[in-house]
Amino acid sequence: MTSPSTLAPTAQRKIIHCDCDSFYASVETRDNVELAGHPLAVGGSPDKRGVVATCNYEARKYGIHSAMPMSHAVRLCPELNIIRPRMSVYREVSKQIREIFEDYSHLIEPLSLDEAFLDVTQCQHQQGSATRIAEEIRTRTRETLGITISAGIAPNKFLAKIASDWNKPDGQFTITPNEIEEFVRVLPIEKLFGVGAVTAKKMHAANIKTCADFRTLSLTEATRRYGKFGARLFDLSRGIDNRPVNPNRVRKSISVERTYAVDLKDQAACVKELDALFPELCERIEKNIAGKLVKNCTMKVRFSDFETTTVTCTTASVAKEIFIQLLTTAWQRQEKPVRLLGIGVGIRQIDSEDQLELFDCES
Repeated sequence: MTSPSTLAPTAQRKIIHCDCDSFYASVETRDNVELAGHPLAVGGSPDKRGVVATCNYEARKYGIHSAMPMSHAVRLCPELNIIRPRMSVYREVSKQIREIFEDYSHLIEPLSLDEAFLDVTQCQHQQGSATRIAEEIRTRTRETLGITISAGIAPNKFLAKIASDWNKPDGQFTITPNEIEEFVRVLPIEKLFGVGAVTAKKMHAANIKTCADFRTLSLTEATRRYGKFGARLFDLSRGIDNRPVNPNRVRKSISVERTYAVDLKDQAACVKELDALFPELCERIEKNIAGKLVKNCTMKVRFSDFETTTVTCTTASVAKEIFIQLLTTAWQRQEKPVRLLGIGVGIRQIDSEDQLELFDCES
């Protein structure tokens, strides 16, 4: 393999987005063949308000999906096989997949345990064909690890990620440079990164349903309507994404959260739970402290009716009293029993001008 080098601005990148198919569930099926062909979900107990971390395609036929309460998943599919997560096993398999990736590029940007971008522009395998390189990676992963991967191949990260979802599971899709215009023009606006259900609904009301519709807006109008996000959409709707594959992706936040088997009935009960959550957050901070500073603290509260609220404040330190204050604000918005609490911090890199102290956890 030829080591990747920095591309000239005019060079055409070759990006592969690799996405394992229902990763946790695939590992469990691989390790227990009796589960093959049966609906399977990995996650928490339905009796203790567990949620679905992932599920296989047999389970998805029943309408089950990730982040769904496991109790609801069982109602949809009473014969559902529920497996508790084995994170150490998943991390090891992810490491083995990463080792395969490294045979083709050193420019690898992991997004999670089960997906990553690869820049194979300088790779000489398969005569430099990114499509055939993706096929080889998928074949090796399937044959050596028993895990299937879906892949998207395109000149940039935005299109590669969309393409990887085109022929799932265990498939791939390539968007060549001369196909970008036609492909993006008819792409539903919901496919653009950051366009969620609420934004999409507003856009549909304004008769913006595809990228072609969004292109009727000038850059000035797009920015006026949607702020800085509008400028980003202006580029994406034209298939433009100049972000490089970043092998040194910076972690931007650290958090912990907990779903309770029995609702926390009042604010005092929530405050008491911070005694357990806060030390856990501090422990995670200690493991991720190098070269980073606090920029904010966030409190997340999900009430018994599934309404969720978050409160954030700018701060350079981490103290339990800060989260108590944030919790008070969040609680007063609904004043209902609470099923989930989460606390976290936003982090940023240190530069030469920073004079703030590093993380200082105070109890």
